[in-house]
Amino acid sequence: MTPSSSSPCPIRRRHAGIPPSRPAGKLLDLLRRELRVRHYSIRTEQTYVHWTCQYVRFHRLRHPDQMGAPEVNAFLSHLASDRNVSPSTQNQALCALVFLYKHVIGKDIGALGEVVRARKHPRLPVVLTPEEVRALIEQFAGTQRLMIELLYGTGMRILEVLRLRVKDLDFDRRLITIREAKGDKDRTVALPERLVSALRTHLERVRQLHEQDLRDGYGTVFLPHALERKYPQANKAWCWQYVFPARKLSTDPRSGRVQRHHAYENALQKAIAAATRRAGIAKPVHSHTFRHSFATHLLESGSDIRTVQELLGHKDVSTTMIYTHVLRRGPLAVASPVDRLLGSSPLVAVPPQVAAETPPCLTTEEEAVSAALPAPTPARSSFPLRALLRSVALFFLSLFTRGAS
Repeated sequence: MTPSSSSPCPIRRRHAGIPPSRPAGKLLDLLRRELRVRHYSIRTEQTYVHWTCQYVRFHRLRHPDQMGAPEVNAFLSHLASDRNVSPSTQNQALCALVFLYKHVIGKDIGALGEVVRARKHPRLPVVLTPEEVRALIEQFAGTQRLMIELLYGTGMRILEVLRLRVKDLDFDRRLITIREAKGDKDRTVALPERLVSALRTHLERVRQLHEQDLRDGYGTVFLPHALERKYPQANKAWCWQYVFPARKLSTDPRSGRVQRHHAYENALQKAIAAATRRAGIAKPVHSHTFRHSFATHLLESGSDIRTVQELLGHKDVSTTMIYTHVLRRGPLAVASPVDRLLGSSPLVAVPPQVAAETPPCLTTEEEAVSAALPAPTPARSSFPLRALLRSVALFFLSLFTRGAS
């Protein structure tokens, strides 16, 4: 039985039989150093360290230097068959282990053989209607509403919104520059006109908070790469501050400096989930749903798919083509045969039948009693409608016969 995932990483506490040329206690430090040399993000660093620890726990605390392709194969097969992880999760673990062996241990694990991989199936994105987007936005107020309108109005990812710096907003040209987005690429998107005034007011409050941090001896912010060494005072400059700073100061995991980071993404995700319940929307909505809705609504309004591709930052247009399958009229604007045959008017709901006409399910004992006691014959009216109509018809027939004679 593998140890619990909540326990400390075994690589830090047990390293028996490790070659002296590679200190075991420094394995995770070596992994982090190799990731930082290649400018991997902090999220990737945390993920790769996590999968390294999971890999060691699965093999009873054996050091990765003593294992190879068969052990990697067994771990990946375990993820797919026993833990039933998604294909992306299994591929993530595979990338982490390949990086560990190639760049840290310096060992070629070769072909992985018959790895039981989780099958990847294409999934259509969840898209909200314009009415649902409006109802959802109305559930927010203040800074969170500003972030939600940016998500839907620009198609940015949640971390792209949260990592915006003051210098990235160009109010004169109505542009937002997104730096180091997915794939380490930059791009620009249009700044919605309705958000200009709200963003200016928001930045005034953020500047007051930054000036208070400076008076308290803080006020620094994380800078990418070696900019802090090149420009020692840039981390306190107003232009480098986050547009959406966190409420509290925190300790940077790499430098150890106490400073103000950007707002925490989990707080906004929880707010979106709560707003979805309040709005009564029966769809799984998260921050990326606004990005899907942004692209779909642009295509529905007649925007060119190449333009949408550039706004979303997709490398290949085939990635953007997925939104043509969730348009309101479908990819080929095909009408349903039932609409052509019976018309597109709403179907009137048929009222439920009388309960007596649909007997409930009976047990064996109730069926015997029901067979012995048949249903009573309904009582007839004293003046049946058919007899009355027959009498009236005979009366008029007799009058017609007398007039003819």
